[in-house]
Amino acid sequence: CEKGAEWQAALALLSAMGQAAVEFDTISYSAAISACEKGAHWRRALAVFCALRDSRCPIDAISYNAVLQAVHPYATGKFLFV
Repeated sequence: CEKGAEWQAALALLSAMGQAAVEFDTISYSAAISACEKGAHWRRALAVFCALRDSRCPIDAISYNAVLQAVHPYATGKFLFV
């Protein structure tokens, strides 16, 4: 999903994992964030990052890098993180 910028498929898979009671991990969230970034959907990438932050999964450098790549082109002069 990530490499093809198939953000819709990535988000659908993340949702299906939740419905199937499959535990998310940092990799799942990071892949979805990256797919959103590749599809130029920074708001969705940020929403997935917030879900990662609220989960019990650790946030790693890959997760931070993915969300920063997603929001950076659109963040000029704005505060995204509070």
